[in-house]
Order: sequence, then C-alpha cells, then structure tokens
Amino acid sequence: MRSFRLQLILSLVICVTVVSLASTYFEVLAHKHILRLELERRAASFGEALQPTLEQALTTAQGSEQGPSYYTPLFGRHEEALAVALYDAQAKLLAASGPAATLYAIHPGPIQSTLKHGTNSALFSHTGSFNWLEEAVPLHVNGNIAGTLVVMEDANAIRADSAMVWRHTFGRIVVSVILIVGITALMVSWFLMRPAKRLAERLRRLRLGHAQDDELADDGELSMFTPLAREMETITESLIEARAAAATEARLRDAGESQWTAERLTAHVRQRSRSTRIFAVSNREPYVHVRQGKEIVCEVPASGLVTAIEPILRACDGVWVASGSGNEDRATVDEFDRLRVPPDDPRYTLRRVWLTPEEESRYYDGFANEGLWPLCHIAHTRPIFRAADWEMYQAVNRKFADALLHEMKGSEEPIVFVQDYHFALLPRMIKSARPDARVAIFWHIPWPNPEAFGICPWQAELIDGLLGADLIGFHIPLHCNNFLDTVDRVLESRTDREHMTARRGGHVTAVRPYPISVAFDGSNTDRNISSPTLDELLRPLGAQAERVILGVDRMDYTKGIVERLMAFERLLEEHPWHRERVTMVQIAAPSRTRIPSYIELNNQVESRVAEINSRFGTQNWKPVMLIVRQASHEEVAQWYRVADICLVTSLHDGMNLVAKEYIATRADEDGVLVLSKFTGAAVELRDALIVNPYDIDGVAEAMHRGLEMEYIERKQRMGRMRRQVMEHNIYRWAASVLGDLRDLHIENAEPGGTLRHEPTLVHARDELRRKSA
Repeated sequence: MRSFRLQLILSLVICVTVVSLASTYFEVLAHKHILRLELERRAASFGEALQPTLEQALTTAQGSEQGPSYYTPLFGRHEEALAVALYDAQAKLLAASGPAATLYAIHPGPIQSTLKHGTNSALFSHTGSFNWLEEAVPLHVNGNIAGTLVVMEDANAIRADSAMVWRHTFGRIVVSVILIVGITALMVSWFLMRPAKRLAERLRRLRLGHAQDDELADDGELSMFTPLAREMETITESLIEARAAAATEARLRDAGESQWTAERLTAHVRQRSRSTRIFAVSNREPYVHVRQGKEIVCEVPASGLVTAIEPILRACDGVWVASGSGNEDRATVDEFDRLRVPPDDPRYTLRRVWLTPEEESRYYDGFANEGLWPLCHIAHTRPIFRAADWEMYQAVNRKFADALLHEMKGSEEPIVFVQDYHFALLPRMIKSARPDARVAIFWHIPWPNPEAFGICPWQAELIDGLLGADLIGFHIPLHCNNFLDTVDRVLESRTDREHMTARRGGHVTAVRPYPISVAFDGSNTDRNISSPTLDELLRPLGAQAERVILGVDRMDYTKGIVERLMAFERLLEEHPWHRERVTMVQIAAPSRTRIPSYIELNNQVESRVAEINSRFGTQNWKPVMLIVRQASHEEVAQWYRVADICLVTSLHDGMNLVAKEYIATRADEDGVLVLSKFTGAAVELRDALIVNPYDIDGVAEAMHRGLEMEYIERKQRMGRMRRQVMEHNIYRWAASVLGDLRDLHIENAEPGGTLRHEPTLVHARDELRRKSA
C-alpha cells in the first residue's frame, strides 16, 4: 500500500511539473511575442514620425553632397530610441546619433531588405547580454527609394520580463504540486482506499457468511466497484459452495450415506460420459435475452429443469436445443444460431430454434396445451384436437430434430435427453437418423389410463414416436403402468412388466419412474437467513393477519385453485374463530393467456376471491389476497418461510414441485403441507396432510387441523419430509436418468440399422423402486 502511494505521488509530481513547465514555456513565448510586437510598433512609430522631415532633407540635398552635420540636427531628441542612423540608396551611412558601440552593431540585413522592397523591416539581435531591435523605415524622393532610416530600441526589458515569468512560474509549480499531491492523496484515501477497505471487509464477511445479499446494491459508496465486486463475490460464493459441498460429503461419508450435489453430479457425468457429448432438448430455453431500456440483459427463467440439466451439460461441453423466446435472442447468436452459456462462464452451447407465430399458436397453444395437456391431466377440461394443430406439431418436432441432428454431426454415440410432451415424436426421428445415439425422454406430466388417452386421434403416432427412445421416464410407477397399458392397447408390440420394457420392431424401450425434485442438498440451509416477517410482507398489500395459508401456482385449471378457495370459504364458515386471524395468500402466475379455458379460469378465480372478501372481510381484515403476476423465486421463498400452511391441491399433477420447494425452504422445520392425493409428490411425502381436492369439506378440515397442530408434531413431520427431499433431490434425479441410460445395453439387431437393447440395469435398483412404489 505504501509503495502504491509513493508511486502515485511521484507520478503526480512528475506529471504536474512537466505539464506546468510546458505550459509556462508557451506562456513565455506568447508574452515575449506580445512585448516584441509592442517594441516594433513603438520603433516604427518613431521612425515614421521622422520620415517626412528626412525625405524633405534628401530632396533638398539632391545634386550636392551634405555631411552628417546637415542631417544630424534633424533627428531631434530620441530618448525613446538607443540610436538613429540615416543611409542613402546605396546603404552608405549619411548620419547617425547614439552610442558608437551601438551604431557599430547595426546589422545590414534590415537596411538591404528595406531598400529592396520599400517596406519596413525589423530584426532582433543581441551581443553578449545586450539585446536590441533594429527597425528600418524606407525614405522616398519623387516616388523612388532614396534611403532608409534605422531606429534601434533596447530589448533587454523583454528578456527581463521573461525571466520574471519563469521565476513566478517556478513558485507556482511548487505550490501546485503540493496542493495537487495533497488533494489527490486525500481523494485516493477517501474515494479509493476507504471503499476498497470496506469492499475487502464486505468480502471477508461474505466469505464468513455474515454479509447480506443486497448490501452492495444499497451502498452508494461502493457503487463504482460494482463490476469488480460482483466478480469477486462470484468467486467467493463459489469457494463457499465448494467448501460447503466438501463439508457435506465429509459428513455423509462419516454417516455412510451418499448425498447428491451439483458438484457430485458434474463429476459423475464427467467420469461416466468420457468423450461422449450430451444433447438436451426442451421447449423452454435456459437463458433468455430481452431488452430493458437501452440495454440487452440475460435472464434465467425459474426452472428446476435448468438446475438439473446444466451441471450435466457443463461437465461434457454439451448442447442445449431450445426455442428462442426472448425479444433480443436473435441479436445474441452467431450465424449458426448458437451462443455459449452461461454468459459469465461459458461452458456449453445453446442452440436456438426459431418458431413463427403460427407455429407457436398451433404447436404450443394448440396441440400441446389444448390437446395433450388436458388429455393427460384428468381435470375434466375437454381436450381439443385439430388436424391443423397436429400437422404443425409434426412439423415443429421435425424442425427440432433437424437442428439437433445438425448439432450431433461428428459426435460418436451421443446421448440425447428430450424433455416433456412437446416432443413426443422426436425420439423416433432421432433414432431413425442416428441409431448409435442413446435417447431418453422424460414425460413431466401424468400419463392417463388407456381409455382416457384413447381420446387422441393420433395416439398411435404419439406412442410410436415415444417408443423410438431407449428410455422413457415418468414421475411415479402408476404413470409407467398406464403407459405400458396404453402401448398394449394401441400398438402391435410386446411389453414386459417384470423388466418394465416395451419391444416394437426389434427395438426395446425401458420405462422407469424418476420422481423429479428440487435443488436441495442440505448445504444451502441457513437458519439465520434474514427474511421479512409476516407483517412486513402483508403491509404492502394493505392487509394484516396472525397466520397465513399459502398457495403458489400457475393460473391453471389443473391446480384446483377454485376448489381451494371454496375449501377456505368452508373453513371460515365451519370454524369462525379463524376469521380476522387467518388470511389466505394465493400467488398465481399468469399462464397461457391466449387460450380461452385459461381466460375463463382467471375470471372464475377473481370472481370467487371477490365473493369471499365481500362476505367475510372487515375494515381491518381481508380473507384472501390474490397476487396475479410472475413472482421471483426469492419473493416466493419469503412467503414460504412465513406460511403456516402450504396448499398444494392439484386436481391432477405429474409431481408438483411447489410442495418440495416449500419443504426445502423451511429450515426451521416448521409448517404444514396440505397435499393433493392426485400429485406425484403424494407418493413420497407421506407426512403431508393428504387430501382429495374435490372433497371441499375434507380440504377445509385439513386446513383446520394444520392450524391447530402442535409444534412437536409439525416439526417431526417436516423433519421427515425434508430428509426425503434432500436424499432424493434433483441431482439424484438427473444422475439416475443418465446413469440408467448409460447402463442400457444397445446392439444392432438388423443390417438395416434397427436397434434392440436388453435391460441390464442393476436388479437391486429396480427392486428398490418397486418397494418404494
């Protein structure tokens, strides 16, 4: 630090001195020029005053030779000039007045120049310490040059003034250096060193886990260090995570357990995949570029899928193929529609596929969400199937397949991981073009019974497309069984219930349950985390309450929001002492707002909320607070921490991660989960209060029981559910899917390239899953 300050001060001294000297040099030159012009003007003025008299004398003396005595009296008194001399047209001295030494020093240059050009001519000259000015003025007789008058002026004053300027400047330089160095040292100490020390202290507290996340943003003094601070915080947080992961692994080794973390998943994939590249396909992209004002910013959508897939792709420099949805996505890709992500630490490739508005409307809104979504979710909303939507669904699947095959060129035995019901046809397309690829697809929504799925006019094509995969994953065993039942009902194939496989055309597809989860490994638990209180969260909403029942959902008819509101209304009817004490907060993110059934649902929810508030509300209490907007993960987590009850009452759901998010957030091991029996989460979370969402009275009584439950029981139930979620987190889910896909033995069965494989998964793993089911 001292060396830095010394170097800074010396640099400032040198720079200020050089600049001051250069400035003074040019200032002296300018001052000298002004003084010389003034002296020339004075000498010329004196010579021009004598000019008429001497021209008259030369005219009179024409034809005769006159001596110096004739001209000298004409010079008069010339105190202003050192000397005066008169020359004829041949530059011969006619007369002079002044010191002899001065007259002898007259330079002939100005005289000759004046006689030649007929104009004034000046010259500054010096001898030793003596400086003077010669000013030659032409004399005319009858329009011709007849001679010249030379006036000599003392120029020593100019030199003296220049020396005085240098002396004053030297003193000014000394004073300036002292002031600038002092002020700079003070500013560096105040605006640089002081914030730097505070930044170092902040990073030290961050490393120790004592700094708040928003401290930097609120500290204006540190704003100039924001880019540096963000990078240093990223490094520090990475070190903290690595240390926490190492501590977790050490703890688990002592306990003889095997906990999955992001780091372990990365190492597992890197070790198992070797040189194999992994390709993920999803409709939603992991990074979205949007314009905010004049800047393009990169946003990360809240998605458990991103949490699970990213470590895999980072480990093997994989490729993620997804639909580009941001309004600035096209501006950030190269000529091949690719970009490296994450932006701060590029580790894998994102390949964007562009869909037209018509493709989005028919493929996504139409066939996927008006057809397959209500078909698979038995929520009594009629699925709509249109031939035009089906054709577009096929076309978009082909578009994604072409993009994926292009990215797979040059990759030997690639692994393809397809996500969800948007791409049911993709596995067959990929497998037909690349038989060497290992293809898995995970179906994130339920699979209904064969009778329900039979509504779809193109069920055979969809199932055939899925059976192109080597591995199909569902959330729970029931969905696996429903799928195999549907295969038996629809296609010519052979299913093996013992090994959970389906054989069609010489190709065998394994069907497995993989309950998806959240990113919770225990290392990110902080019981002392700063979070707003219930009053602080309710105050901006203009509400107050002692206890909160929370619902967090997309605005979707499968989530049972209307039925939930009816159950809360029944709670207030049957147990009136909860009035003015308990408030229900429903966070409902807008979803698929172009589809009529979703618009109708939104109107129903708002109408039901208004009715309950009108019926039971008072001046100081509002029974239901409806928040219809996209809430951030941090905001939702704040509500999770204060909620006495979390309601997850889906009419039908694949898994529903809200239940597991609520459990993972409750580091205090408090709170009650009321969970629908029709969610995949109900298979694992047996300590929740399991309800039938259609039983309005039953859900109301479950809420009442949760509000009245003793703390010891709440803690025991929550503790068991937290261990379940931690042991079966999303990292274990991803490792299980990719591990099983790698374990499948795939071999060529026919010369034409049709593949078959036999399941060689570890028997103990299957047995364990069957027992858990």
